[in-house]
Amino acid sequence: MMISEKMQKALNAQMNRELFSWYLYLSMSAWLKDKNFDGMANWMAKQAGEEMAHARKFYDFIFEVRGKAELDAMEKPQAEWKSVMDVFQDAFKHEQYITKNIHDLVHQARKEKDLPTESFLGWFVDEQVEEESSVDAIINKLELMKDFKGGLYMMDKELGAREG
Repeated sequence: MMISEKMQKALNAQMNRELFSWYLYLSMSAWLKDKNFDGMANWMAKQAGEEMAHARKFYDFIFEVRGKAELDAMEKPQAEWKSVMDVFQDAFKHEQYITKNIHDLVHQARKEKDLPTESFLGWFVDEQVEEESSVDAIINKLELMKDFKGGLYMMDKELGAREG
């Protein structure tokens, strides 16, 4: 099976968005590390690794359906934030952006009756529910403890335990 040129272009765009996600989360990790939030930096670095794996899934799939993967130049990601809360709120907004793009791809696959691509994208639909939920949970915890001075220390320790 060979995908349409339009679908190939859309999948390449998403692969490049996933690569930018890796770059953005690595930048967030660097900012957190610079502020001595090593646990949160670890969590964000693990998240960056997940995004690279997502990009690789798109890359591999494009070749599986006899398409051509095309890597775009990446813009420089944001490097400064006002607070830990801002970092995670930006991560949440970014995940919502990625979710919208995945949903748009599913709609395009359905329109083209491209069942292999629709099936492939199903994993990403489920993954985005998890991605948004995990960042939202962190934001909710940060909000709950905003008046508790030890809260950031506790969150840093908790998020530092992330292994995968």
